[in-house]
Amino acid sequence: MTKRDLIDEVARLYPRYSHRDAEAVVNAVFGSMASTLRAGGRIEIRGLGSFIVKQRQGREGRNPRTGRIVSVPAKRVPFFKVGKELRLRVDGRPDEPESVRPSSSPVN
Repeated sequence: MTKRDLIDEVARLYPRYSHRDAEAVVNAVFGSMASTLRAGGRIEIRGLGSFIVKQRQGREGRNPRTGRIVSVPAKRVPFFKVGKELRLRVDGRPDEPESVRPSSSPVN
């Protein structure tokens, strides 16, 4: 799914809003997420997962074309950790394994 597909889906699900309004909403959400990550914050969306920023140390790398050693500077990179609910849904399993669910009959 692309950003355009997401905008189209929001416009379809909420017909009282114009396509331009749906685009503004999607852009506002993504913009807010980007500024939170830029500021070093953490984003957690229940049922989906969390976004954090990880610090990568500088290192020496190798140019694959020439084989020369090059310096790779330290950088901050966004990282997504999938939540349990999404992981189970993608795998096609129920949200909670049967063995963990409490039984409805009393134990004697």
